[in-house]
Amino acid sequence: MADPLDFPFSNARRRDQLDLPFREEKGSRLAPWVATIRQLGPGHRERIARHLLALDEHDRYLRFGYAATDEQIRRYVDGLDFERDDIFGIYNRRLELIAMAHLAHSVDKNFDACAEFGVSVSKSARGRGYGGKLFERAVMHARNEGVHLMFIHALSENTAMLKIARKAGATVERDGSESEAYLRLPPATFDSRVTEMIEEQLAQTNYRLKVQAKQFWDFLAGLQEIRRGVREGRHKSSP
Repeated sequence: MADPLDFPFSNARRRDQLDLPFREEKGSRLAPWVATIRQLGPGHRERIARHLLALDEHDRYLRFGYAATDEQIRRYVDGLDFERDDIFGIYNRRLELIAMAHLAHSVDKNFDACAEFGVSVSKSARGRGYGGKLFERAVMHARNEGVHLMFIHALSENTAMLKIARKAGATVERDGSESEAYLRLPPATFDSRVTEMIEEQLAQTNYRLKVQAKQFWDFLAGLQEIRRGVREGRHKSSP
């Protein structure tokens, strides 16, 4: 199935480059943007790569435990198993992936009720609680999938991640430069299953609306380019 972002005006200028009335500037009266979390599939692989490749060296160090190179990040993204694991993301209005979480399920059948959580947030999107929101979403999904123990392996200096874990009630054990956080999850309930279903539906709807909005603004960008070209042509042909 074709990706909805494969739109004929995708090469046009972005909305924020247009001289149009609905600009998202400071003081704008537009409704505040609300972050919604959706589950990502294989069709989002390239956007996941762009998000991770945009992280600087220190952020890569915190996310992966080492300063991952571009090639290593590409291998990580190419190796994502969307059938076994769960990937969650937050997109902004320009359909840029600004935060993502990876809930990796154990490949060992003896530990199939365990999962590991990892998260990354774009530098421009920090301080908004996205890491915590992704953690909460992953916890709810893990419960509903029968996971009993979720753990986080993080560098001890990654205080933001460890703070999220502690706030959720996780036990954190430090071993020098590295730390492990363990969170025991309660069984799924009817309420947790319904809540996740509703949240995912809302996120899917929100994403489709963002796609349509981007297509609309890209279309207007294309029209503006055409009009500019016509005006310039008339100016050159005038005596």
